[in-house]
Amino acid sequence: MIKQEERTWDQLLKIKTTGRDDSRSDQYCYPYEPTPYPVLERLANSGYIKKKNKLADYGCGKGRVDFFLSYQVGCRTIGIEYDERMYKTAMENHKTAVSSRKTEFCLGNAAKFQVMTDIDRFYFFNPFSIEILQSVIARIRESIVEDPRELLFFFYYPSDEYVSYLMTVDELEFLDEIECTDLFDGEDSREKILIFGWVY
Repeated sequence: MIKQEERTWDQLLKIKTTGRDDSRSDQYCYPYEPTPYPVLERLANSGYIKKKNKLADYGCGKGRVDFFLSYQVGCRTIGIEYDERMYKTAMENHKTAVSSRKTEFCLGNAAKFQVMTDIDRFYFFNPFSIEILQSVIARIRESIVEDPRELLFFFYYPSDEYVSYLMTVDELEFLDEIECTDLFDGEDSREKILIFGWVY
């Protein structure tokens, strides 16, 4: 059922994002695996992302999160990807995607990505190590000093390591979780999206 839904959404959005790829993964940058569409539907329906928002998708891969949310919610998105091959695939998808005018992509190191002050939503599906995540949070902190605004962070399928680190960041406050366990076979407690807000 999930596989059929994957193909159906890709066809509707006029993109190709299925399949896992770990050919460029290492101890710092983790394999490409697209967020399942049923999970993205729950996120889109949560009310936490609206048309006025701009979302940064770290480790965007082929761009699924970006194309889907810009289509479903109407928000603007920017995908950040270090793997040139994945980035090229995202740009190929950009040529055909129905929501391409609200999406953009950046080829580069997430730890060095300068967070623009119009970005106020952040999405992570375990894209990289804690060391890189710490650098990303530091970059976001710099952006906040420049332009204070409401920020929300979405962590899908979070590892224990991620959760432990997030709980140590003074400015991050746990707000909510979107339960996704029922979407899949088995009882995987990691099937959820944790939502954090930035506290001043």
